[in-house]
Amino acid sequence: MTSAGPLAGRGHGGGALPGIPGGTGPAESAEAGARGRRSVRVIGRSLLALTKPRIIELLLVTTVPTMMLAARGLPAAGLLMVTLVGGALAAGSANAINCYLDRDIDAVMRRTSRRPLARPAPLAVIRPAEALAFGIALGVAATLMLGLLANWLSAALADAAIVFYVFVYTLGLKRRTASNIVIGGAAGCFPVLVGWAAVTGTVGVVPVILFAVIFFWTPPHFWALAMKFKDDYAAARVPMLPVVAPAPVVARKIVLYSYVMVAATLALAPYAGWIYAAGAAGLGGWFLAEAHRLRSRVARLTGGTAVPAAVPAEGTAAGVTEGTCAGLTRPQANPAPMRLFHMSIAYLSLLFLLVAVTSVLPWGRW
Repeated sequence: MTSAGPLAGRGHGGGALPGIPGGTGPAESAEAGARGRRSVRVIGRSLLALTKPRIIELLLVTTVPTMMLAARGLPAAGLLMVTLVGGALAAGSANAINCYLDRDIDAVMRRTSRRPLARPAPLAVIRPAEALAFGIALGVAATLMLGLLANWLSAALADAAIVFYVFVYTLGLKRRTASNIVIGGAAGCFPVLVGWAAVTGTVGVVPVILFAVIFFWTPPHFWALAMKFKDDYAAARVPMLPVVAPAPVVARKIVLYSYVMVAATLALAPYAGWIYAAGAAGLGGWFLAEAHRLRSRVARLTGGTAVPAAVPAEGTAAGVTEGTCAGLTRPQANPAPMRLFHMSIAYLSLLFLLVAVTSVLPWGRW
């Protein structure tokens, strides 16, 4: 059970915690480095930041309703707690290892430059080897907790999520292809499988449908964010779709994936009931309207012309053409991409809240 850099939720903003950017402030880090020692408090906050807790929060939002749907009510409190803690440990493991592997590009991107491992040596609180060991330890703890206190299927699925996020997305796709977030987004879909397996000991059609919902939700959610931070990804040589494709193409794909996502939510209706179906249709209409609004805004800014995008020379942000995604990176003038990004988080939270509510209602089924 993990995040995918894909399923970022609110944590996409760089992994910093409220009030503790990157896990520790520059003054605290400099003081720790100057004295040649590190306080337990600063180390603890930095380790916590490596896990990207705000991403974990969104992942868990999808786990609880899935468990409720599997149990057709409230699952046992002990099982719920074990699954949530084990899932959080698994997600934290994947995120910490991701920070270790991506520390070079995190240092280049302004959005992520305050993460603990992205800081230069004099200001660094956590050493790379320590972060890697921490991530592995979290993964071991998650496996043992889920395996011994829930079942080994849920533990295996959580491990599969970690492996997928680290090896398939971070090492295999992220720096090589614009399809990185499409394929790699699967890592953020595993929490629903873990939650369902923890309750039932199996994986069936229903959790696969929920998996598909999050899978098709991830590209519109993340591409909206990447449109704003296009220059960041270009400078880091990461081929996110808005870096290598013109804005109209990105907007068109956002709309396409949005329709497929809404269709996936409605595929759950035969199992979840008519109240869920009505709510999912309403939420889907809201999401599609926002996706079309973004596409219309991009069309106005570009005049409907698909201006080719180019990956800039190493270490630069060249190749950004005014009127394409570059024109959308100014939130004061063009808030549309981040509007869809934040709205997508609300959408997913409300959709899974609807799943939870309809799971405990004694009526509303077909």
